[in-house]
Amino acid sequence: MPSSKQTATVDRCDLCSKDLSAQPPLESTNERIIEDIVAPAEETVVTLVRQQKKYCADCQEVTTAKSDLALPGADIGLNATVLVCYLWVALCLPYTKIKEYLKTFFNLSVSTSGLSRHVIRVAGMMRDVHVEILNGIKHSSILHADETGWRVRGKNWWLWVFGTPDTAYFTVDKTRGSAVVRRVLGEIFFGVLVVDGWSAYLSLLCEQQSCLAHLFRKVRMFRDAFPHLTDIVKFYLKFRRIIRDGERLQQNRDQLGELVFRRRLKRLKQRLADLVQWPNPGTVLEEIIKKVKRQQPRILTFVEHPNVPFHNNYAEYLIRIGVLKRKISGGSVSAEGAEAYAILLSIYSTCKLRGISFHKYLKESLKHYIKTGKPQSLKSYANSHFGWSGYLR
Repeated sequence: MPSSKQTATVDRCDLCSKDLSAQPPLESTNERIIEDIVAPAEETVVTLVRQQKKYCADCQEVTTAKSDLALPGADIGLNATVLVCYLWVALCLPYTKIKEYLKTFFNLSVSTSGLSRHVIRVAGMMRDVHVEILNGIKHSSILHADETGWRVRGKNWWLWVFGTPDTAYFTVDKTRGSAVVRRVLGEIFFGVLVVDGWSAYLSLLCEQQSCLAHLFRKVRMFRDAFPHLTDIVKFYLKFRRIIRDGERLQQNRDQLGELVFRRRLKRLKQRLADLVQWPNPGTVLEEIIKKVKRQQPRILTFVEHPNVPFHNNYAEYLIRIGVLKRKISGGSVSAEGAEAYAILLSIYSTCKLRGISFHKYLKESLKHYIKTGKPQSLKSYANSHFGWSGYLR
């Protein structure tokens, strides 16, 4: 339903420009619906907040009232704070563009360094939610992980993501090594970890599924580069057939029964073992076989676990926003800024996956922080707004 109504009047004839202002309109009219946004503010809303003080005789202390219009000690209001965080994380805008946007549309002047300090402070307040997200992924049955290059003060760092269907945990580290995996997940993970085959994940004690999309891509690269080598084509087709048979076996496990399933899985693993023992491979095919052998223990893991895919497309989807942010802003100016990005990106991505409005949640959580010194947890927010389901479907 329209929130307001307006009548457009006819003052002159469009053809001859005759003055029609005194002529009564016809009974028939045309109607149209126009959806628009509020016009840009000519000036910001400046509020003087008088904070009451009261003396408690029991505690012998003075209590000062708190205002939820802004964070403690900040002169940037909560609405502007949430908007800046959204523009920085969700839309990947650099601080220079955010500064320009705030000045153009809201007549709010904030320096880029001021924006950076403010966002880092907000991220620090939301650190407990970051820990909540981390604890959530540690107990998942299927976990996807990926990493991509990041820049901190012009030096090479790495942005990591660990994700489930409704949770995404990001962290930034100066290394791409196994220490990051152990820091995030510990020494043992009881679910299935789906990764692209990077060796850093091998330090973790868990069942793993290598991304076969990566492996197929590498094999096709060799196949296309050497079309005259027919053994590569034959190897590729047989390898692809094994994986497709594995997909069908995974899907039909319940219908087949456990005994038949185990017997067929054993045959499938034997086919893979026979395939990598290709007789007299040429130099190129030998290189391909080496790549397959390195991943062999983690190629058919998906068959034994329902809903585990044989590719890591989901993690690549989650980390794509980080790749876009890196291309636009070039990375982070400081380690504190990189950590702030990982915290807020984790919260934004998890909210998006759970059907929660990021900007509404962030505002409510920061109000909770103003009152209690702690942000509102995602679980608490979801329970109070959507019931016990945890997130919208």
